[in-house]
Amino acid sequence: MTRLYITRHGQTEWNVEGRFQGRADSKLTPLGESQALWLGERLKDERIDVIISSSSGRTITTSEKIRGERGIRIIPNDNLREIYLGRWEGMLNTEVEKLWSEELKNFWNFPHLYKPIGGESFSQVIDRVGQEIERIIAMNKNKNILIVTHAVALKGIIAYIENKDLKDFWRGPFMYPTCLNILEVNKDSRKFILMGDTSHYKAEEEEAM
Repeated sequence: MTRLYITRHGQTEWNVEGRFQGRADSKLTPLGESQALWLGERLKDERIDVIISSSSGRTITTSEKIRGERGIRIIPNDNLREIYLGRWEGMLNTEVEKLWSEELKNFWNFPHLYKPIGGESFSQVIDRVGQEIERIIAMNKNKNILIVTHAVALKGIIAYIENKDLKDFWRGPFMYPTCLNILEVNKDSRKFILMGDTSHYKAEEEEAM
């Protein structure tokens, strides 16, 4: 059996500011670093053969925090990067709403109708991450792989594995920072046995920040 532990990066400065990130980048907040450390603590007794991370700075930093002192190789991967948001990248949600209110509404509520402003569609994201997941599975049979990616890319992986209709892209658990998803791959089946789990969060520390 091949097991994929799939997560999203920790909270970033732009997450807090309400900015769209996409291929652009911002640093993890202190809480984001803690979230990664919490997940690392949760996985410390699990055998992880390799970490495959989106090549974005926020995911590489998250991967390093999760890994801690363990000698696990981190492999950057461009195909696991976030959805390319074109002209929206770096803009505040309120700014995008003023200029492209219809497309913003479609982005969050009607993904099958969303037309990117110079970026990627949801279908393109699903195709990109789906092909990459197939390659990762094929090259890592009977291994345990940690994949560190982004919210939309992670939802794209889920949509691909579960063969969702595009209109249902956002259905299911919200992908909070460093939430844990576990995909088990056997010869004849692929199944998420855990999805969107944040039970490793330390509530007292989170509230203090």
